[in-house]
Amino acid sequence: MIRGRKRLWRVVLPVLCLALVAGGVVTYRALSAPAGATYIDIADANPAPTPVAYTSTGSPGSWHVDCGRNQERMYNSDNLVAQPGVVGGAHHVHDYVGNKSTNALSTDDSLAAGETTCQFGDKSTYYWPVLMLPSALTQMDGMDGMSMNHSTIAVPTSVLVEYRGSPVSSVIAMPRFLRGTTGNPHGTTEGLANTEHVQWTCSGARDRITKDYPQCGSGQQTIRVFDFPNCWNGTSTDSADHRGHLVFPEPGGGCRVGTFPVPELHIEVAYTLAPGLHYAIDAFPEEHYSSVTDHAMFVDAMPDSLMATVVACINSGRHC
Repeated sequence: MIRGRKRLWRVVLPVLCLALVAGGVVTYRALSAPAGATYIDIADANPAPTPVAYTSTGSPGSWHVDCGRNQERMYNSDNLVAQPGVVGGAHHVHDYVGNKSTNALSTDDSLAAGETTCQFGDKSTYYWPVLMLPSALTQMDGMDGMSMNHSTIAVPTSVLVEYRGSPVSSVIAMPRFLRGTTGNPHGTTEGLANTEHVQWTCSGARDRITKDYPQCGSGQQTIRVFDFPNCWNGTSTDSADHRGHLVFPEPGGGCRVGTFPVPELHIEVAYTLAPGLHYAIDAFPEEHYSSVTDHAMFVDAMPDSLMATVVACINSGRHC
């Protein structure tokens, strides 16, 4: 077990590995470490902050939808939210649950017509960079994600998709086809801007969080946590920077004047990895596999009737 932070070296030798991937469980005879990645023993990570307390006017309910864990291995190097219409524009590979038709050329109409991995007819698309295993990191050094062998991508053990309420008020329905972004795929080169709502932790240490890659204890899962903005401008489903129309609340949990609280999307992606494994997310080449470039996107393609059900559940304080 690693104690404290370690700046790791660029891989210069082939990795001798023997991998067994079954339901997300991975073991290796030899490990490698990518340039630019930092790892921390979860025991040395910062304490998790205390959540904002719900007031008497808040909406403490939650809605869960099972969208699977990408057992079908749906991957591409597109980014419908940040670079619509640009095939391969992400230059790294994304992992998807939800709408099976999602790619750079998707439209609102094509998403509405697409099949989904989610319950209840939720045709939304949810995606984030794939988690790469050591053999991928050696193979990909100096290359972009479009060349990756899919057998070297970790399949999540589980994916939690949850919608939450506001601590201080009721929520209103998201407009259909609302786009949302959390994290920053350029987090390293842009000086950590917009990276504060993406964290890492371990299943046995949920009281600890980190922006580094956590080294978890034996029997624990490695967990990526994505919290999305939930204060909508009330007029548009997207904006020029793909962020301005949907922003994070103020420190007390309320939305600033001119924005309105919609259900807050919370995603957790868990992996079962061997202790000491030097894994990393796929990233833009100039970001060097840094954990601070982790990010996730979504497009709400729920039918309006389903979104109304979600809102009613959350506002009533139920956990559906």
